[in-house]
Amino acid sequence: MERKQGEQSIQFDQAPFIVSHASVVGKKEGEGPLGNAFDLVNPDDLFGKSTWEEAESAMQKEACLLALQKGKTEPEEVRFLFGGDLLRQGIATSMGVEPFRIPLFGLYGACSTSGEALALGAMTVAGGYADYTLAVTSSHFGSAEKEFRFPLGYANQRPLSAQWTVTGSGAFLLGRGGNSEGGSGIESVLGSGKEKSHVRIRGVTIGKIVDYGLKDSQNMGACMAPAAADTIHRALTDFQMTQDSFDKIITGDLGYIGSEILLDILEKNEIVLQEKHLDCGKLIFDQETQDTHAGGSGCGCAATTLSAYILPRLWKGEWKRVLFVPTGALMSTVSFNEGKSVPGIAHAILLEHC
Repeated sequence: MERKQGEQSIQFDQAPFIVSHASVVGKKEGEGPLGNAFDLVNPDDLFGKSTWEEAESAMQKEACLLALQKGKTEPEEVRFLFGGDLLRQGIATSMGVEPFRIPLFGLYGACSTSGEALALGAMTVAGGYADYTLAVTSSHFGSAEKEFRFPLGYANQRPLSAQWTVTGSGAFLLGRGGNSEGGSGIESVLGSGKEKSHVRIRGVTIGKIVDYGLKDSQNMGACMAPAAADTIHRALTDFQMTQDSFDKIITGDLGYIGSEILLDILEKNEIVLQEKHLDCGKLIFDQETQDTHAGGSGCGCAATTLSAYILPRLWKGEWKRVLFVPTGALMSTVSFNEGKSVPGIAHAILLEHC
């Protein structure tokens, strides 16, 4: 069951569990600080395909397959799949997950899609509409540059405020669990031979669109930071918590510039994060050696970092509670070329060790 919490949040009485998860990335990501933590690093960014779009679909398929295998779950056991990407009509997802024959909800939340998918998947499980759901998203440097900026063959220069789209996909298998006080009802769903989960989704905060009028598509961090601040403030208020209630508050892909803006906005609201805050866009690449300018970005940035870096620490109990806040810039090639501003959005997922 679930119940409304505050203005924008839901707290789950029957907290869904993250049963398993998987991350698949490209060569550059594998050379970064988290390289040894990913499930699969492919040195070929085309993943054996002929186009960037096909490569991104192959990543999603592989991430879903790995998550299902790690969860010892067959596709037929999964009631719904929630997935999306950055490409027009979500083609990376539709082509990637088609072989699994799982009923699909195609999503678009820009780089916040991992949060949107996890929130909807958790709500579906908690509401009793599924024993298992699968949440997946991806991005690819080659396909995103072609979609939103310039094809790589143009060799255009990127300003220092630009971020590097992560080539990666993250998939998460969610399952029905016990009560929010720590019950272990997950075993009745998992059955024999399946490992018990140690991470649950206690609640979610669904973000609003926030538009400060910024129009620079090469400075996504600045465009998304106000939305991240709004969602974090709302989550703390709705759940009646403070920043000290969490081991970490981790944003999706604000990068170096957006993270500074976020901290400034929150401080004006008397929320001081500082060492509590991490950003996936700062974690996934080495700024000194990998020349990614303002950090990482893309749907795959938050999703792969959640799988490879955040969840293992929650699983082991190193962290007890994390607020995971994927961020997205809601632009398209049409809106940008017509001179429109770039609105932002962010969703918060309250993760707990159990």
